[in-house]
Amino acid sequence: MGKPTGFVEYDRVDVILRPVEERLGDYRQVALTPTAEDARVQAARCMDCGIPFCHSGCPLGNLIPDWNDLAYQGRWAEAYERLRETNNFPEFTGQICPAPCESACVAGIGGEAVSIEQVEWAIAEEAYRGGGVEPRPPVKRTGKHVAVIGSGPAGLACADQLNQAGHRVVVFERAPRPGGLLRYGIPDFKLEKWVIDRRLDVMEAEGIRFVCGVEVGTDVGRDELDMYDAVVLCTGSTVPRDLSISGRDLSGVHFAMEFLGAQNRQVAGIPDEDAPSAAGKHVVVIGGGDTGSDCVGTANRQGAASVTQFEVLATPPVARPDHQPWPYMPMVLKTTSSHKEGVQREWSVLTTSFGGNGHVESVTTMRAERTESGFRPLKGTEEVWPAELVLLAVGYTGTEHGLVAKLGLERGPHGTVGGDAYTTNRPGYFAAGDARRGQSLVVWAISEGREAASVVDVYLEGQSQLPTKGEGDLPRR
Repeated sequence: MGKPTGFVEYDRVDVILRPVEERLGDYRQVALTPTAEDARVQAARCMDCGIPFCHSGCPLGNLIPDWNDLAYQGRWAEAYERLRETNNFPEFTGQICPAPCESACVAGIGGEAVSIEQVEWAIAEEAYRGGGVEPRPPVKRTGKHVAVIGSGPAGLACADQLNQAGHRVVVFERAPRPGGLLRYGIPDFKLEKWVIDRRLDVMEAEGIRFVCGVEVGTDVGRDELDMYDAVVLCTGSTVPRDLSISGRDLSGVHFAMEFLGAQNRQVAGIPDEDAPSAAGKHVVVIGGGDTGSDCVGTANRQGAASVTQFEVLATPPVARPDHQPWPYMPMVLKTTSSHKEGVQREWSVLTTSFGGNGHVESVTTMRAERTESGFRPLKGTEEVWPAELVLLAVGYTGTEHGLVAKLGLERGPHGTVGGDAYTTNRPGYFAAGDARRGQSLVVWAISEGREAASVVDVYLEGQSQLPTKGEGDLPRR
């Protein structure tokens, strides 16, 4: 806990966002890094609740009251050590996690939850600032070699854990730089890429080897992978869900990640003349989730004439509904920083066709209601919207079939790989992250990578000293 009376004395204060007119002119982080004093005051709101439900609300099982108390006392180095016991990358989750832990916070039952994510971010930054994040290579090597395919949050967490267990780890990544979704999916205005590079420098100094620009299954074949003592598939759920409607073949209709990835590469100094651009165009974003929100923010920064976002679901309630009681994370209306920068949001909208002559010029929709079998369009509600750029952000359908087939792995009914124990149909091959559980949160991907690493360690050594969810720090071999 923090201060015994802190939750009564202090109000919740969220991170401060830069002014809209300022942040729309660049791709820098929209939020200001919390100061140590602001975070200390917010940590003071952590109450002596008896049973910290925030533990179960966090996919990582973070020991939140412990490091809240240490932050409140200004013991930042100790707070970081406690935080890193369960979270390999608090500097990532402190900026981009939707904070399910806060939905489970006891202080939120009759008031406002502790701003846990803000405190986490501040702890991580204080650790870097104070020199507490230094390479810590394992004391002893096991002689075992592990290949991790994919360098997103699951792959990085898995590699980090296995390396600390003493195994030699190589991470294969087909993109030019490691990071996966963190680098090529999440916009810089939510997570600047120097934050990733800072952590990668530490991981490389600890002995992890990154091999980028290679396509597993082509450049690195199955025979070569079979030479490793274990292989972990962390390729994500990258097959986008499509819309099979009239006009889908028109140019100007793109998957969200084509648009977001191109902009991230542009910010990194890798121009692409063929990249889709929202400049001066009427933009329609189909999909109301976080990826759709990222498209909204990026389109506005590119100078869109207008941005409209469709969601087939009905407008969520503003407050927690009765059928989603505490401590569950409720489905409530979420207004992101990107939404606050300018967008027309439309709910209960079913897209029926795209119109245009070679290039998309319009989107036709109908209002819809949800039924047991799907969504039913309502007669007499047809509307036509101007659209010169359409971005599809309607989810993903699993891992890429070609890679899975080349490795001799089997996909499940939902397009994912691996079972409940992170194992696959091939001995020595494992799966974690979105590749195993389907599209999810970064914090879940980190958790998956950690859990899979423990399973792999048992496979290699017969037992494991790696912690599983909420078990705390890793004893050195």
